Amino acid sequence: MQRRRLSHLARMAFAVGWPLAEGHEQLPLVFVSRHGETPRTYSILSELATRQPLSPTQFSLSVHNAVIGLWSILRGSTSEMTALAAAGDGFEHGVVEAAALLAEGAPAVLLIVTEELPPQAYSPWIDDVPFAYALGLLLTPGTQWQLTPGQAVPATATAQLPHGLSWLKACVTGRDFFTHTGKRRTWNWQRQP
Repeated sequence: MQRRRLSHLARMAFAVGWPLAEGHEQLPLVFVSRHGETPRTYSILSELATRQPLSPTQFSLSVHNAVIGLWSILRGSTSEMTALAAAGDGFEHGVVEAAALLAEGAPAVLLIVTEELPPQAYSPWIDDVPFAYALGLLLTPGTQWQLTPGQAVPATATAQLPHGLSWLKACVTGRDFFTHTGKRRTWNWQRQP
């Protein structure tokens, strides 16, 4: 598959994940994107609305697990791969999934979280993607961070950054404790001594 045929979402996921996967023969992958291939899906719906012929390839690449399918093909990987879609707390759900794989004996897990800006037509309904982004993390067993779910509390304001990028900012700035609030729960992050 030629690079230009990959969607922007897939290119971002590959850009952050590919270098982290180098040197790992079998590396489980957890891919997280709340909205997935929204621009591609919108294009298909637009073609359908104008009675244009639909492309089977476009459709097959619009499904949520298309990125991990492409990853498997291009890397020749047969490792366990999971595609998750969660509300605004998909990053935390991805970390929990990766932790489960580590607990089952995986020496490392690649976590990729990515979103691209949805088409303008979706703006009345999708307001949680301030910009296109991708975050790749190579997670290994350890005790640096503890993540615990808590009771949901009403959010006082919309998060300025997606959870994964907020976590990265906390790492860089040295914060030891912070919370992320999702629709159904609050996630408590604690750096361990």
